Amino acid sequence: MKKILIANRGEIAVRIMTTARKMGIKTVAVYSTVDRNAPHVKLADEAVCIGEAPSSQSYLLGDKIIEVAKQLQVDAIHPGYGFLSENARFSEACAKNGIIFIGPKAHAIDVMGNKLAAKETVKNYDIPMVPGLDEAITDVTKAKRVAVEIGFPVLIKAAAGGGGKGMRIVENEGEFESQMQRAISEATSAFGDGSVFIEKYIGAPKHIEIQVLADEHGNIVHLFERECSVQRRHQKVVEEAPSTALTTEIRQKMGEAAVKVAASCNYVGAGTVEFLLDENKNFYFLEMNTRLQVEHPVTELITGMDLVEMQIRVARGEKLPFTQEDLKINGHAIELRIYAEDPLDDFMPSVGNLEVYQLPVGKGIRVDNGIEEGMDVPIYYDPMLAKLITYGKTREEAIQLMVEAIKNYKVKGIETTLPFGKFVMEHPAFQSGQFDTNFVKKYYSAELLKAQRAEEAEIAAYIAYKQYLEDKKQLRLPN
Repeated sequence: MKKILIANRGEIAVRIMTTARKMGIKTVAVYSTVDRNAPHVKLADEAVCIGEAPSSQSYLLGDKIIEVAKQLQVDAIHPGYGFLSENARFSEACAKNGIIFIGPKAHAIDVMGNKLAAKETVKNYDIPMVPGLDEAITDVTKAKRVAVEIGFPVLIKAAAGGGGKGMRIVENEGEFESQMQRAISEATSAFGDGSVFIEKYIGAPKHIEIQVLADEHGNIVHLFERECSVQRRHQKVVEEAPSTALTTEIRQKMGEAAVKVAASCNYVGAGTVEFLLDENKNFYFLEMNTRLQVEHPVTELITGMDLVEMQIRVARGEKLPFTQEDLKINGHAIELRIYAEDPLDDFMPSVGNLEVYQLPVGKGIRVDNGIEEGMDVPIYYDPMLAKLITYGKTREEAIQLMVEAIKNYKVKGIETTLPFGKFVMEHPAFQSGQFDTNFVKKYYSAELLKAQRAEEAEIAAYIAYKQYLEDKKQLRLPN
């Protein structure tokens, strides 16, 4: 494998290129017109413009990307996450054109890409499932009858997708029909498939996921868990590894379950098996993401492993160079996703020019970044700019490092989720580990953040004034 095309943009494209370069592999960037001067384009050995700014006219053009790969004699394509990363047809098309797809085979993507198919596939492996309907449904009357049998509250979820789209919590029978219609409409719009399924809503769960790695020789290992319970609009914002909620015994059981899920679909490559953990420490299979996850750096830091390198090695047909017994957790890592969003305005997207953009540096601080000072933040893509990751010997050390790193992350010209990250790090519920997926709903409000910032500004002004008086006093001292 001498040349890889990265079918993505932003921080993940830079992340993949960094590892490829370390391995002596040349890289090809693809970019849209609006990304012409983006860091991933500058970093690549070769770069090709594939279309206009909207992703439907550029980064989602699988055929065009394969055409570019063939023209430039590329050996493999790494899809990153998002865009074409979980597109089974794109994986197939790569194989048909003699190009290695750095990811699982189309079968695994197909099976795990549909939540109902995934549940059907893994149900013979003795893996705990949330009680619910095992088939897709669009019939509102029938669905309502099922919901009553399961018992409210229930969760309506799109069968064909994720990211919180087509998802509705229904508290009682009276609001079921309207919420179901909304879920079907949203699922149809987002995924072209309005089918949904219904399951018991677990009110205060933790969202725990297990990283797995599998090679073509039948070897599968898990790389422990990530805690992803701090979410807004069903999307993760803060992740950490390991989780404070798992005992050694539960960690082992969840890891074994994740390995079984990977085995059930003949998985090859890096993937993530997601679980819900309830208040009584019961865990339930949620879904499998058949790609590299946004939050993979926290796993890398606690295991000392480069997951992109492992993806590339597995794609080349190599065996995993370690067994489960070789893997150990070392230290603690936390990741904050830095979005171009305004936490004081319901996390609405914030676009504009990055007048100032300076990254924090120091021991235990890592920034996976895809943008630079002077650039405009485009409106066409996911608003994530970068990921700030800190690593310490203990969780407390990682949290403190994160607070300091946030202070030293300088952004001017747009609003970001950095202040929200500081709010989370300093909140007693987060610091104690006693929180669940309702953290934002329970503890966060724009008013609280405003009050916190006003108090900090007042303290800073007081310190500055005190220093001014001290300086003035020293100037008056006679020689």
